[in-house]
Amino acid sequence: MINSKIREDKLETLVSRSAVPIIDLAHCGKSLVHRVGQQLHKAFTEKGIAFLVNHGIAEDKIKAVWDQFDNFLDLPAEIQDRHRRKDGVNYGYVSPGMERFDGSTPELRHAYNVCKLDEQNIPREALPELAEDITTLCTDLKAMSLFIMKAMEVALEIPPSFFVDKHSQMLEGDDLNMSTLRMLYYPAIVDDEPGQSEGAIRCGAHVDYGTFTLLAQDSEGGLEVQLPGSEKWERVGHLPGAILINGGELLSIWTKQRYHALPHRVVIPEQELIRTRGRHSIAYFCHPNNSILISPNDLLGEGEAKSEDKVYSAYELIQKKFNDTYGQRSQ
Repeated sequence: MINSKIREDKLETLVSRSAVPIIDLAHCGKSLVHRVGQQLHKAFTEKGIAFLVNHGIAEDKIKAVWDQFDNFLDLPAEIQDRHRRKDGVNYGYVSPGMERFDGSTPELRHAYNVCKLDEQNIPREALPELAEDITTLCTDLKAMSLFIMKAMEVALEIPPSFFVDKHSQMLEGDDLNMSTLRMLYYPAIVDDEPGQSEGAIRCGAHVDYGTFTLLAQDSEGGLEVQLPGSEKWERVGHLPGAILINGGELLSIWTKQRYHALPHRVVIPEQELIRTRGRHSIAYFCHPNNSILISPNDLLGEGEAKSEDKVYSAYELIQKKFNDTYGQRSQ
């Protein structure tokens, strides 16, 4: 056990190598949006990810939602089934194995998607406190997302409110906007249970679909990325209290691939002390309104636009991704 602990202490990650940009949101003033915008621009063009620190979202708020999801997973199966994600919608409970990002590999993960703060999306009757805790956290993550969009508008030198206006219906329902708060729990892997993790993964390789993702996690749990220009999978590591941001596919299309949509996955860690404990995370997937047309021409200067670039709505683009992931249409 001592030797195992020493090996885990020496686990090399992007965090241990200081290879992930860190953006401090603490300082107030008129220059904050400009500074953060420039730092995000550099991070998205060079790495595709960054850590946000001093972001103002209390750890207690995040932990409260993790605790509530644990309570949901302790409910009887028949109650969980009432809230299971159904074909045609994006909200609800997703049990291990329902999602397969590579189309075949079983994924050991519990998830619960919230697209709107209403009775349909949240199991209020079974867990009355869950709705309050999620609403509080969603309010903070939505506000952070709007600030990030304003910072990107400055960095990209595009009209004010370009992004903000196109994301005006976040968390008003997946029929209007696919933005989603996702609670995640990766169960502990117990080696004395034969076949528990054989041929499985915690989350298959993929890029996120939307504009960007905000991720809070409680520990190192196997998150890996492929940095731009590399096919090597590298462990990210854990920076306590930080929120990880990564760009999504729609943002990459909008910026004509100047901003990277980073491939990532969550593997079953080889380190015993990591694999034998459960891992919580919360992801906030920021999406444009479904009706918004996504065109790289929007952010190009005069003379740069190309008429042959095909234009899709945000809804059309994400539906293809859901079809790939679930083997059926989401809506």
